[in-house]
Amino acid sequence: MTLEHLLGIGETAVSGGNNPIVIGPEQLVLALGFVLVAGVISLVFQLGLTRSLLLGTLRTCVQLFAMGYALQFIFAIKMSLPILAVFCVMVAAAAHIVRGRVPERDVSFGLPVFVTMILSYMLVGITVTGVVIGAKPWWEPQYFLPIGGMIAGNSMNALAIALERLFTGLRKSRTEIEMKLSLGADYREASDAITKEAIRAGMIPSINSMMAVGLVSIPGMMTGQVLAGADPALACRYQIVVMLMLVASTALSSFAVVSIVRRMCFGRAHQLLLRPEND
Repeated sequence: MTLEHLLGIGETAVSGGNNPIVIGPEQLVLALGFVLVAGVISLVFQLGLTRSLLLGTLRTCVQLFAMGYALQFIFAIKMSLPILAVFCVMVAAAAHIVRGRVPERDVSFGLPVFVTMILSYMLVGITVTGVVIGAKPWWEPQYFLPIGGMIAGNSMNALAIALERLFTGLRKSRTEIEMKLSLGADYREASDAITKEAIRAGMIPSINSMMAVGLVSIPGMMTGQVLAGADPALACRYQIVVMLMLVASTALSSFAVVSIVRRMCFGRAHQLLLRPEND
C-alpha cells in the first residue's frame, strides 16, 4: 500500500488508469471567489468578519503550501526521532489551540493537557499504523503523520468542548458541590455528574459524525481519494478505520484530560479552587 492509496494523491489513479485533474494557480484564484462572497456578506450585514476571513484565507494558503513542501522532505526521512519530533510539534500546536479556546485563569492546565494528548494520540496512532494498517515500520511518515494529524485535529475540538463544559459546570454547581463536600463526599463524588457530562459533550460530535458519514456527507479523506481516482471500495475501508480511530482517540483523550484537570480544580483538602462566576 502506497501513500497514494492512503491520501488519494498521485500521478495516476489507483483504479481505471485515469489521470487526476490537476488544480493550477488559475483554479486557486477562482476558488478565492468563494471567500469574496463571504466577505461581501460580512460587509453588507456589518458582521465584522472581513478581517478574520482575510487572515484565515491567508493562513490557510501559507500553512498548507508550507506543509505540502515540508512533507516532501519529511517523507524522505528514514529515522524515527525526527518523525516523532514533527508529531510532537503538531500535538503542541493542537494543545495551544485548546488552551486558547478555554480561557481559564484559576487552573494552569496547559502542560497536563499536552502530555495527555501526546500519550493518548501516540497510543491510537501506533495502533492504527502498526497494527490495523500494518505499516513497517509503524512510524513510516506517509502513514503516521497524516493519521496523527487527523487524530490531533479532531480530538482538540472535543477537548476544548469538554474542558469548557467542565469549568462551566463546576462554577454553576458550586453551592451543590460544596454542600456535598461538607457532608463528607470527596471531590470525585461531588463532581461526578459534571465530569460525565463534560466527557459526553466532548464525544457527541464524533458520534454524530459517525451517524451522518456516507449518508449526509463524504468525509475529506475519502473525498480526496475518490477525486484522485482511487477505488471507492478501498477509500471507504480507509475511511471506516479513520472514523473508528477518531472516536477512540476522542473518548480516550477526553476521559484522561477531564479526569486530570478535574483533580487540579480541587485542593488537597478537596476544596473547590475555582473562583465564583461573578469574580
